Amino acid sequence: MTDPTTRPLRFGVVTPVLTDVNTWRDEVRRIADSGYSTVLMPDVPSWQPAPGPTLALAASIANVRVGTWVYASPFRQPWNLAWESHSLSVLTEGRFDMGIGTGRPGLIDELRTLGIPEAAATGRVAQVRDSVKTLRELDGTDLHTPVVMAVRGPKARALAAEVADVVTFAGSPDGSRADVAVLAEEFRGKDVELALHVSVVGDTVAAFMAPPDIDTAALRAADSLSYLPSDPAAAAEEILRRRAENGFSYVVIGLNSSRTLAPVVAQLAGS
Repeated sequence: MTDPTTRPLRFGVVTPVLTDVNTWRDEVRRIADSGYSTVLMPDVPSWQPAPGPTLALAASIANVRVGTWVYASPFRQPWNLAWESHSLSVLTEGRFDMGIGTGRPGLIDELRTLGIPEAAATGRVAQVRDSVKTLRELDGTDLHTPVVMAVRGPKARALAAEVADVVTFAGSPDGSRADVAVLAEEFRGKDVELALHVSVVGDTVAAFMAPPDIDTAALRAADSLSYLPSDPAAAAEEILRRRAENGFSYVVIGLNSSRTLAPVVAQLAGS
């Protein structure tokens, strides 16, 4: 079992299609060439292309892992979500990570607009369990699609401890470092990689990862885990601190900070 405080560091970038497709293709290539391990797509219906075909395209452009950050399970039936995820694993030759969670802010309004029945919190956790179970059945013995779970409540955390390969903690970006550290401690002794959702680097807020009006100065003052300094040396020091203290070895940032932290990735990826 890997000691989380010595697990090799890796870095992912949430890379929505916010430009023309050719420019986005160039960004995918740059991300891969810069040493980032994973190109990630959010799951927000109607705001951008769907994650599945977009990630398949990304994997054909560059030799990089791809993944969802994260599927909102209430939008999909478990079998269809598992089938899509298994298919992406096959098409990318094992380079796909299925990120999945039970929802996000504003979820209920979106479901109503789309005419999708609402599920209670316990039902949403059950949807995730069913999706992962079906994925494992489809993968069989020859393929293992890594499951990344975004969790917060006790039922979701318990399920993640049972079925996830990677865990990140959902919640408000201004949540306290101490609260997240307590959640991370629950996974000590489990063979699970811990991931940090870093939505702000310096004064740059990542699209799809935090509200655009978030108070970046307040995050910095609160020593928030959702924040990293823009100075590469300071960011590298803080990333090493978070791994040593809490076991976070996978750092996920937004596309608009990927150039800023590229020197950090060059220095720390794989170490």
